[in-house]
Amino acid sequence: MTTAPSSPGAPITDKRQLVEYLESGCKPPAAWRVGTEHEKFVFRRSDLRRVPYEGPDGIAVLLREMTRFGWKPIIEDGNAIALANDAQCAITLEPGGQFELSGAPLETVHQTCDEVHEHLRQVREVCDELGLGMLGLGFDPKWRREAIPFMPKVRYRIMRDYMPKKGRLGLDMMLRTCTVQANLDFGSEADMVKKFRVSLALQPVAVALFANSPFVEGQPSGFLSQRSLVWTDTDPDRCGTLPFVFEDGFGFERYVDYMLDVPMYFVYRNEHYIDASGQSFRDFIAGRLPALTNDVPRLGDWADHLTTAFPEVRLKTFLEMRGADGPPQHRRRGRDAFSRPALCDRRLGAHPGRRAPRRLPHPLGRQCRSGVLRLRLLTGRPISPARAPATAAGSRSSVCRCRAASRARPRDGSSQPRERGPTVTSSDHDPTR
Repeated sequence: MTTAPSSPGAPITDKRQLVEYLESGCKPPAAWRVGTEHEKFVFRRSDLRRVPYEGPDGIAVLLREMTRFGWKPIIEDGNAIALANDAQCAITLEPGGQFELSGAPLETVHQTCDEVHEHLRQVREVCDELGLGMLGLGFDPKWRREAIPFMPKVRYRIMRDYMPKKGRLGLDMMLRTCTVQANLDFGSEADMVKKFRVSLALQPVAVALFANSPFVEGQPSGFLSQRSLVWTDTDPDRCGTLPFVFEDGFGFERYVDYMLDVPMYFVYRNEHYIDASGQSFRDFIAGRLPALTNDVPRLGDWADHLTTAFPEVRLKTFLEMRGADGPPQHRRRGRDAFSRPALCDRRLGAHPGRRAPRRLPHPLGRQCRSGVLRLRLLTGRPISPARAPATAAGSRSSVCRCRAASRARPRDGSSQPRERGPTVTSSDHDPTR
């Protein structure tokens, strides 16, 4: 999650300004960068409970102690709710205290690896002193929603009250999920469209490749990625795949139209969040927003609004790939290594309908291919790039669903395939068996 906009920006008087804001992200290939955002659950080692904001070992103290490494606190209503440094990095808090590093835009995956290692070194030093630990999983494996405290951010209070009106699992998304996200640049509108389409088609693969959230409240859920299941019942107005991305004529303006129809959460004015949940940004532009009469939006409001949609791939002035579970430490760099060659190498990203080469142009090619194989085992059917757009909306539930591996070679070395095991779904799973 982002913090409050640093600058209000110019008043918005025409939709063209919104399109131009997205267009401002276009960069020449030499300026393309990769950014990583990853979240971790914070827990007490003594009792494994999630950590509240207050207290001698709370999130507030954790943030305060991180300032020894040059981080500067960002204050809201007297509380430190984020950190920033001179390297364009930020540490922010998700609603349940999930600790997120928003990395700097860097040139190579190797640099993101160094960045993550340094962040984890800092976090480990402070957590050891406070008796805390951090866990990389996509969904909290132990605690009920009611046992997890909210962080003192006003925007989260507004979202907390609005989420149950739109879906059953929105509060689970806020409190009990973690993700790792890869952010990549684009060179033009046409380049953005190609990368958007490829990345959307790849998100089911990312779900399968990085799925690691099979437990809920101490029991197997019947899904390899409970986090992915949560997104299917959070808010249909702002979540899921975006079929219009694959339609002819898609571009910046079509995405602006989509975002204008995404209901608002809030408006930030005079260092305070104003509840505008469910209201229309189109009305805001027209000066008819019920929550803020006689006012018009500024570009800072538009930048803030862009962060309140949660599709599988999100467009701002760069593209965010959001489909993967939050991984353990040794797999956090894999998300960038998976996304960047597929989108930035012309042999792959520039031709989304063309079959991938036998050897992927990246050292992790073997792992990526095995990830596609794993997806085939999970869904029970092969993956066709040409079919990906048409099946994207239904692929998430198929990918999440846990299936016993079939036709794997037995350990005794014989050539006879194993018989397919039964399908296990959340509806027929009985943890007492």
